[in-house]
Amino acid sequence: MELTFASYNIRKAVGLDRRRDPDRILTVLNEIGADVVALQEADRRFGRRESVLPLAAIEAHTPYHAVPLAMKPGSLGWHGNALLVRRDIEVAEVAAVPLPTLEPRGALRADLLVDGHRLRVIGMHLDLSGLRRRHQVRSILAHVADCDHASPTVMMGDFNEWARHGGCFHEFHQDWQLLAPGRSFPSRRPVAQLDRIVASGDWRVLETGVHHSALAARGSDHLPVWAQLHLPKK
Repeated sequence: MELTFASYNIRKAVGLDRRRDPDRILTVLNEIGADVVALQEADRRFGRRESVLPLAAIEAHTPYHAVPLAMKPGSLGWHGNALLVRRDIEVAEVAAVPLPTLEPRGALRADLLVDGHRLRVIGMHLDLSGLRRRHQVRSILAHVADCDHASPTVMMGDFNEWARHGGCFHEFHQDWQLLAPGRSFPSRRPVAQLDRIVASGDWRVLETGVHHSALAARGSDHLPVWAQLHLPKK
């Protein structure tokens, strides 16, 4: 089984032209063509925390449905984190993963059923503080360890980690594969690999990359990253 996973910090759909353009983000998602997408900054930060991507537009103009977990009516996810999966993928279980922090941060976990396989996906947006990032990764790993079903797992999101191998990545033991699809921030001239994907040892990594397109270059201050993974038969 081969699946493509993608992560995209959409900055509340506000592009480098300072326009909020949800349709532009939806077009970029269609360009990527992933099976599972983790979004960061998908909700407005204040007030009713409404999604910047209308659910009706997602369902009408993309092949995805949103994993059903929302802080408030009209919201898309948990502290701006959202997961989109193709409509033929069944969502078996969803949970918020609270993170230790002084500012609104969170992670979102979904267990998915694909061709009889149970998979686990976590989307996250980590802190600007290096110490708190390490604490947050520990919390996520503890949450995964406490889950009832051991499953092939993919974690992805905006790690806010400028170090390529150190920092919060020290918290992952050798069973985890730390993927670096490429430089994704800032989108106009990327220099940092803030957006990362981490896969459990169950997966074989086929290919990774950063999605470059004219729309992606101005749709957000981050470029989307992706990884094509293969799950061997047991």
